[in-house]
Amino acid sequence: MGSSFERPMGKGGGSFPPRNKPEGKRGPVYEPDPDLDQDFGRVGEDDQRLAEREARRAFHATVSAPSVSDQSDGSSSEDDQSDLLYGRHSVLAALEGGSTLNRVWVIAPLRYHPRFHPLLESAKQRGTVIDEVTPARLSAITDGSNHQGIAAQGTSYSYTDLDELADAALKASPSPVIVMADGIQDPHNLGAIARTAEAMGAQGMVIPQRRAVGVNSTVLKVAAGALTTLPIARVINLNRALETLKEKGFWIYGTDASGSQPIHTIDFTGPIVVVVGAEGEGISLLTQQRCDMLVTIPLQGRTQSLNASVAAGMALYEVCRQRWQRTLKRT
Repeated sequence: MGSSFERPMGKGGGSFPPRNKPEGKRGPVYEPDPDLDQDFGRVGEDDQRLAEREARRAFHATVSAPSVSDQSDGSSSEDDQSDLLYGRHSVLAALEGGSTLNRVWVIAPLRYHPRFHPLLESAKQRGTVIDEVTPARLSAITDGSNHQGIAAQGTSYSYTDLDELADAALKASPSPVIVMADGIQDPHNLGAIARTAEAMGAQGMVIPQRRAVGVNSTVLKVAAGALTTLPIARVINLNRALETLKEKGFWIYGTDASGSQPIHTIDFTGPIVVVVGAEGEGISLLTQQRCDMLVTIPLQGRTQSLNASVAAGMALYEVCRQRWQRTLKRT
């Protein structure tokens, strides 16, 4: 037939207007829910029914929209359990009170709830990792406890803003040293690096929020008091942090086995950042590209790599050795 069929729009007839293509993906939007909005006043037996209802909502949310992978770097270790908070009221009180939190795990409906969303975003800017997870993941983290859709790992350590750290370092010394740890996941390594950095006179450290350990009780213990005087900035993006430090006059030196220059041939004068990568993976490719120079520690034996904390110690000692020698020559 020559004509096309048009479906009527009701009693008046006509056709449906053409659909407009979406201009882009819509981000997560909180839709008001009377049941969820009244949850904050409920206690006792209602909490269990609420948790089950939240679990069902979160399941449908994770099916219909992409979310953070459950297999994130936010697993809760045995050491972290001692710092674990869970339940809406407990975590909300910690967020509103400005408590230092290492990480927050939250289901999608609660993350974008008006009571939680601004507080979570504020905590994120202060260095807290926010992981959007499923109820099943939260149950695993809290060992089957009634988590009510949210849990948090607390820490007694308070991070420093990157700009404040850099400005204080430049004020303290004309040639400050900042250590950047890229992707260190072992808390013993991070604690050892912090201890060595402070002992070698570094003015601060920078660590990433993602795919890296934060300052927890193990890090504090291994650091043996170093973090009482050594500030650490925890940043969302290491590469942006490097650009910020470059703008402030720092030269960036990455330690890598593929480095083009042996470390003892470099003149470490002026403000510098020493970047150390995780054992095995090393410094990420993007971070390498933002370094002013990649340096290597010459090895004499058959071993092809060093533990991250050992490599950091050797690099920092070389920086100090050169500066000590220059000081001796002037006296």
